Amino acid sequence: MEVRVQNLRKEFGRFPALVDVSLDIHSGELIALLGPSGSGKTTLLRLIAGLESPTEGTIFFGDEDASTKTVQQRNIGFVFQHYALFRHMSVLDNVSFGLKVRPGKNRPPADEIRRRALDLIELVQLSGLENRYPAQLSGGQRQRVALARAMAVKPSVLLLDEPFGALDAQVRKELRKWLREIHDRTGYTTVFVTHDQEEALELADRVVVLNQGVIEQVGTTDEIYDHPISPFVYGFIGQSNCLNVSLASGEIWFEDRPIGLRAANEPDGPASLYFRPHNVELFDGSGGCLAGRVTASRRVAGTRHLELDIGKSSVEIELSPEQASSADRARIAFRPMKWKLFRGNDSVCGFASNSNHPRARTEIRFKMGRKFRVEGQRE
Repeated sequence: MEVRVQNLRKEFGRFPALVDVSLDIHSGELIALLGPSGSGKTTLLRLIAGLESPTEGTIFFGDEDASTKTVQQRNIGFVFQHYALFRHMSVLDNVSFGLKVRPGKNRPPADEIRRRALDLIELVQLSGLENRYPAQLSGGQRQRVALARAMAVKPSVLLLDEPFGALDAQVRKELRKWLREIHDRTGYTTVFVTHDQEEALELADRVVVLNQGVIEQVGTTDEIYDHPISPFVYGFIGQSNCLNVSLASGEIWFEDRPIGLRAANEPDGPASLYFRPHNVELFDGSGGCLAGRVTASRRVAGTRHLELDIGKSSVEIELSPEQASSADRARIAFRPMKWKLFRGNDSVCGFASNSNHPRARTEIRFKMGRKFRVEGQRE
């Protein structure tokens, strides 16, 4: 089932939770709504489900206007973060519930309900547990029951609101792979909300990045990570560094010196330079590059993360242990290999802008109205 959202606006009192949102969700697609708290992702999901009514705009299921239809009429499967299972019902009864409460003419025979429920219990890898109660299950098992219950009614669209948010990190990782496999086998059009970028990038066919009620970017996981179109997306997706720089005759300057990067045919003036911590190369000297004093160093799996003070700014770079051991322990000269330049955005740059990063210390704020962006890569 294809879902189309056109010019959707949702206000709570005077607060606009969504502003002129349009989105096409392809049939059979697994799409992630990603953004920080308050970005509007859960509001958009609830509007698609029919749990909220839009202030303006239209929602289509296929070619049919579903904006005024109830949840039941939309035939939605909804999975909540905290399972919402019936404690007094067994796994089998929980999965069967949606079918048993259907009106008589739409309710399958009892043996058909039981067969369908058992098939789904097997699909979500809980065979043998059909007579247990929710209190006798782990968190991951409860979430599987919730998903099986949502699929039992053969929904037009499957919606998941932070389905793994209440689970520990290891269980989340296991269920991500499992959910992707379930989706590929069933082919449901699936939309899930998450604030976990790793989860979105690992699971989704496409990612919708929201910020303050507006869609910042829609794209494949590679497009979102490798080619962000706004300072917010670059700062929110993955780890990144941002430096306030200036352009002069097509050359990029940091503070009072050129750093060996060029943005040809662009007007002079202030800009913001973005690059990933792992996209850097080291230099022996400090001419035509960036140089910083090492203020912290830590091992993260197979890499070493170094925090550097470079003039009035701080950045983080990621090196292999061999590179880090061969580099000057006090001062390191480097240059971004892949980078992006934004002009006219009035950004406040800091380092490690991803809020999920354990050492993040600066929040990056942006005003819209960027004039252009320039991507670069070292030959």
